[in-house]
Amino acid sequence: MASRSEVHEALAAQLVQLVVSRLLDPLEILLEAGNELREEVVARATDWADQLLGPDDELAVHAAIRLVSVLYTSDGPFDPPAEWWRTPLGRVVARRVGHPAADAVSYSVAGAMLGITRQGVHDLIRRHKLDRHPNGGVTTASVRARLDRATGGPTQQVHNATSTKDKP
Repeated sequence: MASRSEVHEALAAQLVQLVVSRLLDPLEILLEAGNELREEVVARATDWADQLLGPDDELAVHAAIRLVSVLYTSDGPFDPPAEWWRTPLGRVVARRVGHPAADAVSYSVAGAMLGITRQGVHDLIRRHKLDRHPNGGVTTASVRARLDRATGGPTQQVHNATSTKDKP
């Protein structure tokens, strides 16, 4: 299991990469400006990772929604590919928010969020471990609750990883 610092570093690095590629690079091209903001982005990414992984659920949810809203703008609803849920940001968003733009997701998306197969999701629904949405798919609330149970809460996995690593 990854330590808290490894999870934090991976999350901060992904946030830096996303902000730079999606926001700063285009702005620098448009304004023909230098890269003065890059150091600020690195510092802020560390702060965002602290918020996303920290104990304050309200702050974490607010940060997650704000980041997803800014970094994944489009004319349609937020609908990342299944692989996105395996990224550091995807994993923390799944645990803290569920799916930020949907009450229900397909079996394959639920599987990506949980790190299991589509068939595994079907089995969990059959065993009443996940809730089927009345309009089809799986409720994001039940996916998030399953992640919470599996890790002992949104941040418990990070805290467990840290204490496990510190033991001789």
